[in-house]
Amino acid sequence: MVDATMNKASRRPVGGLSHVKGVEHRPLIELTIPQQLKQTAGKHGGREAAVFCGAGQRWTYAEMDRKVDALAAGLDALGLVKGDRIGIWGPNSPEWILTQYATARIGLVMVNINPAYRLSELEFALNKVGCRAIIVAERFKTSDYVGMIQTLAPELAERGTGRLSAAKLPKLEFVIQMGATPAPGMMRFDDVMAGGERAGTARIDAVTATLSPNDPINIQFTSGTTGLPKGATLTHRNIINNAYNSVMTQAFTPDDRLCVPVPLYHCFGMVLGSLGCVTTGACAVYPGEGFDPQTTLAAISKERCTSVYGVPSMFSAMLDVANFKDFDLKTLRTGVMAGAPCPIELMKRVIAEMNMRETTICYGMTETSPVSFQSDIDDPLDRRVSTIGRVHPHVEARIVDIDGNTVPAGVQGEVCVKGYSVMLGYWDDDAKTTDSIRDGWMHTGDLGVIDDEGYAGIVGRLKDMVIRGGENIYPREVEEFLLRNEKIREVQVFGVPDAHFGEELCAWIVCREGQSATEEEIREFCKGKISHYKVPRYIRFRSELPLTATGKAQKFKMREAMIEELKLKS
Repeated sequence: MVDATMNKASRRPVGGLSHVKGVEHRPLIELTIPQQLKQTAGKHGGREAAVFCGAGQRWTYAEMDRKVDALAAGLDALGLVKGDRIGIWGPNSPEWILTQYATARIGLVMVNINPAYRLSELEFALNKVGCRAIIVAERFKTSDYVGMIQTLAPELAERGTGRLSAAKLPKLEFVIQMGATPAPGMMRFDDVMAGGERAGTARIDAVTATLSPNDPINIQFTSGTTGLPKGATLTHRNIINNAYNSVMTQAFTPDDRLCVPVPLYHCFGMVLGSLGCVTTGACAVYPGEGFDPQTTLAAISKERCTSVYGVPSMFSAMLDVANFKDFDLKTLRTGVMAGAPCPIELMKRVIAEMNMRETTICYGMTETSPVSFQSDIDDPLDRRVSTIGRVHPHVEARIVDIDGNTVPAGVQGEVCVKGYSVMLGYWDDDAKTTDSIRDGWMHTGDLGVIDDEGYAGIVGRLKDMVIRGGENIYPREVEEFLLRNEKIREVQVFGVPDAHFGEELCAWIVCREGQSATEEEIREFCKGKISHYKVPRYIRFRSELPLTATGKAQKFKMREAMIEELKLKS
C-alpha cells in the first residue's frame, strides 16, 4: 500500500504559494510500450489480461502478446514503417486493444478517431496528421463507418489489391476493416493478422529495438468544442508512466480486475484502463462496445471486478438502474470518477451504494497524458468528495494569475502543469503548441485553487466564467449547489447574452427518474441560500444533456439552443 499512502507532507505548497511537486519515491519507467508488455507477459503470462464480455473473448497475457505480435508483423508486411500514422476508428473491441499495442510494437503513431465523428471531421483528422492507414469497424449505433469511408474515398471500389489513391484522402493507402466480410477495396483485419503469423517476429523485433521511450506513439484529438480539433501528440514515456501512477494510486496488484466501460479512443480508457492494467499485470474487463449501465453492472458482478472507471453521468446512470440491487458489487473497492466535474452528492452515493470505499477522483487533460491530480484511497471522505486530490508523482503544478505569477495558496487562478506527462505538442501546429506550453508549463485553461495542504479544486473553465453586471460567476459553484436538491440528477449552468447585464445565467436540469420540478420550485430552493445574482434567470428541464463521447457537457450547444429559443443576440 506504499503507493496509495504516499508522503502527503511532500505535496504541500512551497513557501505559502500555490506551487506543488509530486513525490519521486519511485523512478519513472523508462521502457517503451512493447517492452512493458513483454515484461508483463513474462511475469504474468498465465493470468487473464483482457475479457471482452460482448465479444465473448478472454485472453491471458501470453495469448495477448502473441496476438499483438501477429498484427504488428502483418502491419509491417504492408510496408508501414516507424513514424507512419495509422488511424483506429470504432467502438471498444478486441481489435482496438490489439491495434493499440501492435502499432506501438513497430513504432507506428496510432491516431485515435472519435467514434462519433462524421464525414467532415474524419476527413480533417486523417488529412491533418497524414494517415497512411486506418483500421475501421463496420458500424456502431448510428455510425456507418464503412459507408463514410466509401463516401470520402469512392476510389476504393476500383482499387483491387493495390494501394488506395483517393482525391480527398491523398495520404491514405490502406483501409483495414474489422469483421468477417470487408467491403470492396478494404483489407480484412483477420487476414492482416494471419499474414503476420506466417511472417514471424524477426523483422518486428529489429524495429522494436530501435524505439525510444521519447518517441511519439499516439495522437489524440481534443474535443474541438471551439474551432477545429487539435492533435495532442503523446510518447511512450508520457502515457506508460501516467497509466502506472494512476493505478498505483488505487493500490493495484496483479489480482485486481478493472471494469472499463469508458471509450478506448480517449485517454481514460486507453491509458488509465488498458495500459494501466498492462503496467501492473491486472485484468481489464470490457463490458461492451459502448457504455450501457445494465451491461456494466452485469460485467462487474460476473467478472468480480475490484475497480470501475466512469464519468459522473455513467455512475449516475448505474445507480438509477431499476434492478440495481440485483447486482453483486461486493468485490468493488476502488475506481476512478473523472472526465467531468464530479458532484459531491453523487460521489457519496458511489461510495455507499457501490461499495467503492476507496474511490479516487482524477483531474487532467489529454495534453497531460492525462492525469495531473488524483485523490488517495485513504483520503478523508470530505477531501475525496470536495477536491481533485493532490499532484501526481513526478508532476509539478501551480496556480497563476493573469500575468503568469504564482498566486498564494487558497487564491484562484489558472492551473498550470509541468513534468514528464506534458505532451510533445499539437501535431503540425506550432502556434497553438507555443500558446499552450510556455517554459515547459502546460496552461490548462482551468480555474483552480490549491489549499495549504496541497489539495486542489477546480472552479471552472476560464472560458466558462460568466460575468453578470460586473460579478464573476463560476458555473461549477452553482451546479454543486443545485445538486443538493434531491430531485435533480444532472445540471449544467452556463451564460447567455443579456442586453442589460451582459450575461445571464441559464440552468439545464435533468430530474431523477420519477421526479419532476418547476422553475419556481428551483428558484425557491435557491432563495436565501445563494447570492441573488447566482440564481439562474432561465431554467429548463431536459430528459438528457448534450455530452461528448467522454461525458463532457457541451455547453456551447446548450448556449446556442437558448440563444435561438430566446431570440437573443450573441
